Amino acid sequence: MKKTIIGLVLFVGVVSIMSWSLLAGSSSPKSVTTTANSSAVQLQTPIPAHNHATMTRVPAYYKSAPTLGELPPTLSPEIFAGNQRLAYKAAKEIPQTLAQLPCYCHCDKGFGHKSLLSCFETEHGENCGICIGEALMAYNLEKRAKLNVVQIRERIITAYGSKTDDEGK
Repeated sequence: MKKTIIGLVLFVGVVSIMSWSLLAGSSSPKSVTTTANSSAVQLQTPIPAHNHATMTRVPAYYKSAPTLGELPPTLSPEIFAGNQRLAYKAAKEIPQTLAQLPCYCHCDKGFGHKSLLSCFETEHGENCGICIGEALMAYNLEKRAKLNVVQIRERIITAYGSKTDDEGK
């Protein structure tokens, strides 16, 4: 019960920060809502995230879309449950998009990841609230808001990066 409450508090905090970051940006974000009858990813339970707020650089990502044949496979969503399953499903469905996004848990430095997609090639994405949150956000922005990868990357950097992050560095 205590873990559930802590997880819920962390989730509300992350959502509040993301919302504030998106609203504070120069362009007004489109509303991304999910419904039971839509194909959009829906969050089922809160996922606690570790905090790397002191990092100021944009993590690694592919500048252009690799071909599907060039990308390593991701793990099957079927071996996971809840939000983890939804995030791994997003990685299966939009791998080229996730390959062009940075991951703000900064796993490129700690694990040598090349992009957000790398997190879902192993179990790393299963236990990282940042990876899960970014993957679900990207999926919804692509499928529901119909944004392109550059617009999605801008939203991810605004939501997860600091004010001093420089695009692609």
